[in-house]
Amino acid sequence: MLLPLVRSRPLLLHRAARLSSPRTRLLLRRDALPLPLARSPAVRMAASSGSGASSPAPAPPAAVVHKSKIKFCPACGSPTKLAIPDGDEKMRAVCSSCGRVHYENPKMVVGCLVEHDNKVLLCRRKIEPAYGLWTLPAGYLEVGESTAEGASRETLEEACADVEIISPFAQLDIPLIGQSYIIFRARLKTPNFSPGLESLECALFALDDIPFDSLAFSSIFVTLRMYTEDVKSGSIKFHYCTINKRLGASPSDLRSFDIDNHIAV
Repeated sequence: MLLPLVRSRPLLLHRAARLSSPRTRLLLRRDALPLPLARSPAVRMAASSGSGASSPAPAPPAAVVHKSKIKFCPACGSPTKLAIPDGDEKMRAVCSSCGRVHYENPKMVVGCLVEHDNKVLLCRRKIEPAYGLWTLPAGYLEVGESTAEGASRETLEEACADVEIISPFAQLDIPLIGQSYIIFRARLKTPNFSPGLESLECALFALDDIPFDSLAFSSIFVTLRMYTEDVKSGSIKFHYCTINKRLGASPSDLRSFDIDNHIAV
């Protein structure tokens, strides 16, 4: 059964003109999902109280100072120290011996939203994090492959499904954990799929049957919510947004994040 989002004010995911402000924000809460979506210029969401009063708007996310996890120099093996290099403004891991500066960059995650007979293909994870929860087939991009190639490979690995890429559907940036997702719409070349090594099971879900209360990650939750809204509106768009996870939230915690800068074109 589809578990729609509760709103303190009405929601619109598929009207880009009303979502262009950099302060546009959507707070998605898994513990508050019983009411249907509605259309309105206002885009904000929070758990409703028993009295029906709106919850206060969430404060802007605090700036996060990233601390490098590089403890030893990959070039010479000496310990690193945290320092701000000349001409830089951020703390970096700097080798205490050879002086090399080591940078850490976000990881790219790619995957497929596979469509078949008005259903979408989901995999139930066999690995941590989020063991036993449902997700789209997706994983880290490998060196030497395009994002589309990586998304197709991950779908083959996790769902043993050979797919044809249709178009990009969403790019989701998650600054706190240093990840950027690119999700492609795809179709099955043949109606065959089965669990890969990292999946307990795979299944096709009608939109109204997507297990929104048992999804693995905020990125998957947001992608499927946007897709469901697009399909029901009769116009599938390309989406971009930033997912701001709360400090200390686990990878599979769908309670503590909000969305900024949502663009749909």
